[in-house]
Amino acid sequence: MGVPTLRRRAERRGLRLWPVGRVLVLSFAAAILVAAAVFYTGWDLLGVRGLKPEHRIDSKTLFDLVKLSFGVVAGAGALVALVVAYRRQRVDEDGALREATRLHTERFTTAVSQLGDESAAVRLGGVHALAGLADDAPTQALRQTCIDVLCAYLRLPYTAESELPTDDAEARHAYLALREVRHTVIRLIRDHLRLAPEDPHSWQGHDFDLTEVTFDGGDLG
Repeated sequence: MGVPTLRRRAERRGLRLWPVGRVLVLSFAAAILVAAAVFYTGWDLLGVRGLKPEHRIDSKTLFDLVKLSFGVVAGAGALVALVVAYRRQRVDEDGALREATRLHTERFTTAVSQLGDESAAVRLGGVHALAGLADDAPTQALRQTCIDVLCAYLRLPYTAESELPTDDAEARHAYLALREVRHTVIRLIRDHLRLAPEDPHSWQGHDFDLTEVTFDGGDLG
């Protein structure tokens, strides 16, 4: 799984919000339904049989009607403000997630390029960088991507020590360097799986594709 796949996932994970007009209409409808339910519940509990008709209203009743009107207007304004504030919060959170995903993608690209370096020391740095990225990933899907790359590294073609030429010191040094990188990947996977599930850096619950991986050391106990 490469960087293009990671970017496509990030692009598909956009913020989906209903139009403001539709949200306001639904919010007002829900508020009216709740108010009606409360009113009729109180009406039933009080055992009211009907309303007394009033052909004239006094100043107190008129003042109560004015207060009620202003209360309805204030409640509607508060509802609108609540909907707008909620949408603004969602947009801000989505913007923060997009920025974190962008930074993660940049670091991911650098770490993957280190894994392909000829120097074993640089590859070790890439392995630790990917493990750190998995720990800091803003989503579970991005963490899984880092884990997939580490597992894919272990699945790469690998020559066992018994198959090395006995008189080729350079090949043996290259083998020992590669084995150290592979053992580091195994150790990092083991250490993260040993963490408690509630630990934010635990990798429990993720997929580890170790199909046909050669294990000539390391400890996954």
